[in-house]
Parts: sequence; C-alpha cells; structure tokens
Amino acid sequence: MKLIWTERGGYRRVEYGDEGELESAILKVRAELFGTSRIYLAVKKKIGVRGGLRNIPDGYLLDLTGQKPRVYVVENELAAHDPLRHIAVQILEFSLSFETDPRAVKAILLSALQEQPEAKRQSERYAATHHFRNLDHMLEYLVYEAPFAALVVIDELPDMLETVLAQRFSFGVEVLELAKYVNDEGEHFYHFEPFLADLREEATEAGEAADAGASRLDATEVDTVVVPAREAGFQETFLGENRWYAIRIHGTMRPQIKYIAVYRVQPVSAITHIAPVRSIEPWKDTGKFVVNFSEPAKEIGPIPLVKAGRVKALFNLRYSTRDKLMAAKTLEDLW
Repeated sequence: MKLIWTERGGYRRVEYGDEGELESAILKVRAELFGTSRIYLAVKKKIGVRGGLRNIPDGYLLDLTGQKPRVYVVENELAAHDPLRHIAVQILEFSLSFETDPRAVKAILLSALQEQPEAKRQSERYAATHHFRNLDHMLEYLVYEAPFAALVVIDELPDMLETVLAQRFSFGVEVLELAKYVNDEGEHFYHFEPFLADLREEATEAGEAADAGASRLDATEVDTVVVPAREAGFQETFLGENRWYAIRIHGTMRPQIKYIAVYRVQPVSAITHIAPVRSIEPWKDTGKFVVNFSEPAKEIGPIPLVKAGRVKALFNLRYSTRDKLMAAKTLEDLW
C-alpha cells in the first residue's frame, strides 16, 4: 500500500469504484491534467461503418497548443481489469474505426463542441488564427489529415503497458496515470503528471507566462531529443555504441523523432554532438526506450549552458527541433 503523509495525517492510495468514478475524476482535474489549451470532450458515441468494426471511445482530447491541432481518442481504464491485452485491442479497434468512418468522428466532435459553448468559442478562435477557414475546416483537417493518436488514462500504470503499446503500434499512444488517495476522514486528492508536462511553458517569477498550460514547444514540430550524459556514458555508449538508453519518450513524440543530441554535464556543460535516429525500440521490460543511430554522432556547437541563466542544467531528456538546435548559440536560444 502506498501512503503519503501530511500534517493532516496519512493518505493511502485506493482504487476507483468503477470507470465512472475515474471519468468523474478526470472531469474534476481536467484543466490541470490537460492544460487550458486542450479541450476534453467526454462523449461516448459509436464510431465505425455499419456492418464493420464499431466501438465506443470514452472521449476525445482536442489539442490546440501548437500551430497544427491534434485530436486524441481517449480510453479510460482501471488497472484491475487486466488492461494489457484489453487496452491494446481497444486502441487498435479505435484506429480502424477512425480510419473507416472519419465523417462520423467529425460529427461527434462538432456535436460535443456545440454542447460546450466556451469550448466551441475557443476552437473557433484557434481556427481563425491558424489558417483555417472556419471550425468545420479545422475538424476536416483533424479527421482526414492529422495523424491518428490515442490517449489512455489509467488509475495505476502496469509495468509492461508502455512497452506493449510501443511494440504494437507505429502511431502515438500517450499514457497518463491518475491515482486517487484518501485519508481516514474521507478526504481525497489526485496524483498525476500533467499531459505532455515537459513540453509546457514554465511560469516565471515575474509571471511572464500568462497560461501555465501553454506549450513552450510546438509538439507537432518536435523532431529532436536532447539527453544529458556523463563523460563515461557519452564516450562508451553515445560515441562507442551509436545508441542511447534507457530513456522515456512520449508515445506521440516517438514517431516524430529524427535526431538525438547530447548535453554533456559538468565540466563541459554544453550540447556538443547530434546523430540521426534509425529506430526507437523498447529497452528490455523497463517501459523505457533505446535510441539507435543511423550513423555516428557529429560534433556541433558547442551550445553551452549560461551561468545564472534562465535555462538550468539538463538532468532529464528535453525536446527540441534540429533547426533550433543548429541555430542556437547557447541553451537560452533553445528553451
């Protein structure tokens, strides 16, 4: 049993009574879970052609953070339901139904937005400022041109789930864990990592970020990961083996990643090399990945850390674009 202690006493992790309770929790925390530039549509309607494969997603997440919109088909699941096989089957069926009946998906999205006037206005404002003729034109793009993506929200993340999904699907699948904790008085709170948290704008001390849910990088344009490395690992693995492991990469980012760059920690404190990516594969049974290079890394820059600068030294993977990387003089230019 997992326990969190506070001055109000201990909170123990508990299971949701059913999927309906999990869905209610998502609605309660959706602004913090997804960010205010993403719209969660909790609509359950059948998709798929009549006489063919048909199923009912738990909802849709409309992502309006980047220069191009994206929609995620949502599956809400409880870990107690033996989710490994079930989730993989559901997502496969969602992708097939989405592909065979996009017009039904478009109608569902439009109907759901019409039932949420503020969400509809937000979508219309986005469409007007992002080169779409109107909301209808934007929805056409989402269902006919944007790459398919899925989102799984689960109460407890099984060890093998992300590995299984990565092995089964070439399209992006994001997984969010939304855990519930309760104390003896029945008070509860939810524990989660916000959706694509490491692509979000960090609020500054001066309050320069007006929206803490806004993206500091356009997720649809990301093509590069930057990984921190100590000198031994850099020499032995990054240069010596033409690969890097074991790292976590978002499911929707993996199909987009074309390059990997390395930030060498102190005393170098700079990005110094970049390599093209041949493949990204599950690393054993860890839920993490190995990035294999298509050719040896080449020296660039260096792109140094600025002492006392806004951007801090890298301790975890960061996302960027190759164009920004090649144009940067310091880390301040990247993030």
